[in-house]
Amino acid sequence: MSNFGSKLTASMYALMSISFWGVSFVSTKAVLDKLDPYSLLVIRFGIGALFLLFLLLILRHRLQISIRYVPHLMVLGILGVFVHQVLQATALLTINASAAGWLISFSPVFTVILSVLFLHEKMSITKAVGMVLAITGVLVITVTRSGQSFQIVMNIGFLLMILSTLNWAIYSVLLKSLNIPYPPLVVTFYMCLTGLILTTPFIIRNRGWENLSLLTHAEWAHLMFLGVFVSGIAYWYWGKALKVLEASKVSMFLYLEPIATLIAAVLLLQEKVLLISAAGGIIIIIGVIIVNGQLVPMLLRFLKKRL
Repeated sequence: MSNFGSKLTASMYALMSISFWGVSFVSTKAVLDKLDPYSLLVIRFGIGALFLLFLLLILRHRLQISIRYVPHLMVLGILGVFVHQVLQATALLTINASAAGWLISFSPVFTVILSVLFLHEKMSITKAVGMVLAITGVLVITVTRSGQSFQIVMNIGFLLMILSTLNWAIYSVLLKSLNIPYPPLVVTFYMCLTGLILTTPFIIRNRGWENLSLLTHAEWAHLMFLGVFVSGIAYWYWGKALKVLEASKVSMFLYLEPIATLIAAVLLLQEKVLLISAAGGIIIIIGVIIVNGQLVPMLLRFLKKRL
């Protein structure tokens, strides 16, 4: 395969991963009417862990890991899987899927701040401007029409989603600094297994299995999608893309995740998207692109071609 062909294939892998993650908010929202967040996560993690284990056996990856890295994997599993997914699932009880998709774009801003503090990366004026724009976008999304005026919505769901973006930034910086020497599939499997172990006591306490019989075929399809495609294939394809493309180029696809959420929310949940929310989401995307130093070079290249 040519260099161009391999890069195109890797780009398609990254695009599919982002599409799966974007639709995950919609699938989660669709099932929360029947299952509490913890029961939903137990089923999702269970399906995901079984699928990843099957995938690892097929690909003949070794499951044995050094005891030295067990604490690392547990911390990553707690932050990146358990805490992150609990925050998002709980947030979706009070906000719609499209709003959640827009707010998740705010995560790179927190990542930049933490990288400056703990990874000693430099802060520039360009990054500062981008962060201000992204923060503005978040504030715009939390504004809704109420009567004759716009008012800030004091909704716990928005706070939980923002906390989840901060948590994901902490997880990302920690994952980079730990540098665990195992294939991404192995790391993902143990993280998913950690999430399953931690959430199982809650489904027992809430007797969540009693509601499983109430699920329709469509809702089971959403659960299968969350377990197989979101927790399994998406991470696998993301790793395959990173083998060919630079990490910075692959990360650019993250900005498309809210678009996937918005499209899925409109098509599957018939959610109405306010123009103000779409505008806020666009502002967030522009802000995080600037934060990552991509917008200015893109504009300069565009101007050079036109002049």
